[in-house]
Amino acid sequence: MGTHALPATGHRTPRRHHRRAIQLDKHLPVDHRLSRVYRVGAGLMGLVLLVFGILGLIDRIGFFSTGGATVVGLNTNGTLSVLSICVGLLLFVGMVIGGNFASTLNMILGIAFILSGFINLALLDTDFNFLAFRLQNVLFSFVVGLMLMIFGMYGRVSGGLPHDNPYWRARHPEEVERELQASRRTAAMPVHRP
Repeated sequence: MGTHALPATGHRTPRRHHRRAIQLDKHLPVDHRLSRVYRVGAGLMGLVLLVFGILGLIDRIGFFSTGGATVVGLNTNGTLSVLSICVGLLLFVGMVIGGNFASTLNMILGIAFILSGFINLALLDTDFNFLAFRLQNVLFSFVVGLMLMIFGMYGRVSGGLPHDNPYWRARHPEEVERELQASRRTAAMPVHRP
C-alpha cells in the first residue's frame, strides 16, 4: 500500500526552471558581425558554384552526358551545371538576406553537399551516375560542404561563445538576467569621492 505525501499548507513546491526553446528564426541585428560572416560565406561559395555552372553551360555539354567533359578540373554535364547555378543563386539570396537565414542556409546546404559527396561516391562506376561525378567532384563536394558548414556554424555552435553573442544569450536567459541585474546594481551604487 503506497502513501502519497501532500505538500503542507503554507509551503511552496520548488519552482522548476524551464529552458526556453531557442528560436532560430530570430534575426540578428543587420549590422552584427556574425551576419557579415554568414553573408561572406554564402556569397563566396555561391560565386564558386555559379562560375562552375556557367563555364559548364558555355561548353554546351549534353544534359546527361557522362563522356568526361571537364571544367576547371572537374567533370561536368549540363544537369550538374544547371544544378550548380541554381544552388549558387540560392546562396546569393542567402547573402542578400543575411542573418540567421544565411547561417541556416549555409548549414543545410553544407550538409547536403557532404551527403551528395557520399552518395555520388557510391555511384561513381555505376549506370546511375547521371551527374558525371568523378573522384575530384566528390572531393570538391566534401570541401564545399565543409566550408559552408563552417561559415554557417561560425559564432553559433561552440562551447566558448562570448556573453554578448546573441546565440549564447538565447541559450542562457537566466544568466543574462543575472548579468543585467548585476550591472544595474553596479550602476546604481553611489560613487564616493574624497
